[in-house]
Amino acid sequence: MADAAVSVAPAAERSPSAPPDSFAAVDLGSNSFHLLVARVDGGSLQVIDRYKEMVRLGEGLTEDKYLDPEVAERALACLERIGQRLRGVDPANVRIVGTNTLRQLRPETHFVEAAEAVLQHPIEVIAGREEARLVYLGVAHGLAIGDERRLVVDIGGGSTELIVGQGFRATLRESLHMGCVSISRRYFAGDKISTKLMERAELACALEIRPVRELFRQAGWTTATGSSGTIKAIAAVIAAEGWSEDGITADGLAKLRAAMIDCGKVSALEFKGLSDERRPVFAGGVAVLRAVFQNLAIDKMRASDEALREGLIYEMVGRIHHEDVRERTVATLCRRFDTDPEHAGRVRDTALELYKQVREVWALSHDNHPKMLGWAAELHEIGLAVSHSQYQKHGAYLLRNADLSGFTRQEQDALAALVLGHRRKFPIDVFMALPRPVRECGRRLTILLRLAVLMHRGRSASAEPNPQLEADGETLRLRFPTHWLDDHPLTRLEFEEEGARLAAAGITLDVG
Repeated sequence: MADAAVSVAPAAERSPSAPPDSFAAVDLGSNSFHLLVARVDGGSLQVIDRYKEMVRLGEGLTEDKYLDPEVAERALACLERIGQRLRGVDPANVRIVGTNTLRQLRPETHFVEAAEAVLQHPIEVIAGREEARLVYLGVAHGLAIGDERRLVVDIGGGSTELIVGQGFRATLRESLHMGCVSISRRYFAGDKISTKLMERAELACALEIRPVRELFRQAGWTTATGSSGTIKAIAAVIAAEGWSEDGITADGLAKLRAAMIDCGKVSALEFKGLSDERRPVFAGGVAVLRAVFQNLAIDKMRASDEALREGLIYEMVGRIHHEDVRERTVATLCRRFDTDPEHAGRVRDTALELYKQVREVWALSHDNHPKMLGWAAELHEIGLAVSHSQYQKHGAYLLRNADLSGFTRQEQDALAALVLGHRRKFPIDVFMALPRPVRECGRRLTILLRLAVLMHRGRSASAEPNPQLEADGETLRLRFPTHWLDDHPLTRLEFEEEGARLAAAGITLDVG
């Protein structure tokens, strides 16, 4: 849930280079940072600008999940360059996501906040399975449309995503804790490459794959595609050395492995097609891909130019055309946890009506604000599937920890906070723990949800009064039709009790 107050570059400072209908996606990976600026025309991307820098952010991740200052400085310098290129793009058409390393960083490092200040855009940290879904979306758009089931593999710096899908939809996805940077640091940091080290690295990767190996082997896929810089580099080397004429083959990969062991050192790798910047993490990437080939019984893999950033752009275009995958995710959750759709719909409609009345005064003008409020209303009772006692806590736990397609980590945390806060004690500490851009809007949206839930406490399907809500700073005035509250004394009492609870959130509620 982005906040409308997030700063962007003033219009006068934006470069005129990008057309008004262009989109920009930035992938802050553990190995490289990527920028893609493009237009979508007839279902295909027209690239306007690309920028890539091998930052190797994962190298700076310490055991206690802090970031080495030198690596942080290197990363921020790169982001400053990316930020300059983003100034020509409408901020509404920009998405910046962080993956494995940013998922692991402690919040107290404040690196994300520093990066957002440099970029002048918010950063969304996405979960591994969400990363997998977006990777597949990007790859699928670059492949010929067909009904075959496809396996897609993306080897990043700190994680590897495995996806099986059909058409444009991923049906099976997993994110594994292994990548070219992490495996290189663990097994090849001493510059030595040997049969023993390679076997140990491949065995470690096999252990990561083992829990999902049979799922993916039996998923019925017929083609395999790799989408990362690591896989493209391996494909380039195998082709340049003449070990395969058609993509990456198991035999070509075995020849590459043997040649690397013959070299004996990471620094001595001088293959055709291997860049100097890729060399330090190449051995780890080969070990990961070899383990994937062996454990998933892959004979041949083609390399794709499309990946996460292309998926992000197609996702943005889809949202503009009202094809938001988050809508489908919410509907699926409601069915899975057997919520009451009629009651949830009444709460949603009331909450959104209240939102319209205060959106300007409370600065809740971002496109995501009414969506998050509506989804929270639809999901506010999913915790009842666990227990009626403190069901708001059960619902929040489910939303915070589930794999929710289309939602970022920040959005999941914000959605969980709304559901947690929709009744009983107002959890002000939970909102204070949210990222700064969403704290205030999250708190205010929760207040609107609480009022809507109270108005429908009786669960009656008959028409409810349409009260008027006014906001003056932190004071809310809720006005019902004349004598309505006198005729509904129980509702009056509930709102009086709610006023005391909202005081803890700094809100004065005046009901009449």
